[in-house]
Amino acid sequence: MTAGAFLLSAQFPGQSHAEALERTVSATIAAEQAGLDSVWLAEHHFVPYGVCPDAATLAGLLLGRTRRIRVGTAVSVLPTHHPVRLGEQAALLHLTSGGRFTLGVGRGGPWIDLAVFGGGAEAYETGFPESLDLLLRWLRSSRVGASGPHYSFPEVPVVPRATEQPLTPIQPLHPTTSPRQRPTVGQHVGQHAGQHTGQHAGHAYADAFPDAHTDAYAEAPATMAALAAPRAVGGPPVVVACTSLGSVRLAAQRGLPMLLGMHSGDEDKAEMLAAYRNAALEAGRSPDQVARVEAEHVAAGVAQVGDSTAEARAQLMRSMPGFFQYGLGAHRTVDGRERRMRDPEQYTELLCDLHAVGTPQLCADRLLATHERTGIRRFALLVEGSGDRAETIGNIARLGAEVLPQLPQD
Repeated sequence: MTAGAFLLSAQFPGQSHAEALERTVSATIAAEQAGLDSVWLAEHHFVPYGVCPDAATLAGLLLGRTRRIRVGTAVSVLPTHHPVRLGEQAALLHLTSGGRFTLGVGRGGPWIDLAVFGGGAEAYETGFPESLDLLLRWLRSSRVGASGPHYSFPEVPVVPRATEQPLTPIQPLHPTTSPRQRPTVGQHVGQHAGQHTGQHAGHAYADAFPDAHTDAYAEAPATMAALAAPRAVGGPPVVVACTSLGSVRLAAQRGLPMLLGMHSGDEDKAEMLAAYRNAALEAGRSPDQVARVEAEHVAAGVAQVGDSTAEARAQLMRSMPGFFQYGLGAHRTVDGRERRMRDPEQYTELLCDLHAVGTPQLCADRLLATHERTGIRRFALLVEGSGDRAETIGNIARLGAEVLPQLPQD
């Protein structure tokens, strides 16, 4: 099992944009020092929910500030990016970081971003499969052209080529703490293991606006190039945020692992994983191929470590409802339609119930329970729920020193 930090660059009430971004930089350095496997960077536009507008750009800075930890986007929103431009960025970061970059992509939501960046509602409703296929071809080829409804251009050379081997080998990530004897999963699944339920999996937008995603592209066929390309062809790993059964099928057809959302409980994760497996097999992938991809699925969650469970929950209940109201309440849709947002207090309570919020033992138990019930081995944990820089760094340190040593290591 591996655990990383999920960083929204969240602007809590009373904070400046610079403070939110600096907390992300400090948290990444702290995560590397604590022995975490990775950091995952969110991307948002025009709202205080997250003040990083380009996760790949911020990833470049953080890859330069660190030496061992992996850095991923969670996610780069494809309808607001040209897929070739994003592919160029991903190749650049992959080759110059020694292979430490992971590109997470998603469909996003029906927000005003689509009007500002020119894609419009159509880019959200129907454009994601074409964008994803073009991005994958760019990352796996030496020359690429396009003749689709949204992107059409003559064949051009791919520069730099993501398929080339990075010259600087990735360094192994060794925890800064001395791990205790690694227990089996069953030894640490405690009394809290059976208490978690949720709704549909998804990234941050779908978590807070549960009706914001549809299955418009559920049956979109993969291009032959995307289906034919084997997964292990070089280049940065690519993961897809899955917010519906349509996005699950899309990821499965392309042979890409999923990023599952924070509000999803273990039963819902298991349902998404089963749907993925069925869709991948239907697309002609072998059971061994499916198993290899399944090992790369990532589950987003929340981690808040306290001396007591009551203390950890109280910390998040003090800070997160106000942040959700302030940050998510600022969203505007591209076509003016009203979106239903979760009640901030109830949503925070749900996250505390589902995730690693409590004592180090409870945090380990909940991560291990999810692993045992779903097979998921990789976690991206939101660690900045307090909104405070010093408390965020302290939370990361405790996660590395007191929780990770209780988890089985790959």
